Amino acid sequence: MQSLKLEISGMSCGHCVKAVDKALSKVDGVTVQSVGVGEATVSFDPSRATSQQLAEAVADAGFQLTGSH
Repeated sequence: MQSLKLEISGMSCGHCVKAVDKALSKVDGVTVQSVGVGEATVSFDPSRATSQQLAEAVADAGFQLTGSH
């Protein structure tokens, strides 16, 4: 498992946090560690999940992944 901090734009409230948490939790191989306004920290299995899948999950929730480290 690898840990990754995601920078997410467009989040402004608790509803946004819940939407991103739910979207990332649906990605196979991802465990959500924490989600806050503008950021999320996840652990993921790189053999089962890619950064592209994480970006798509964030986009499906209505937000944009602007960076990760």
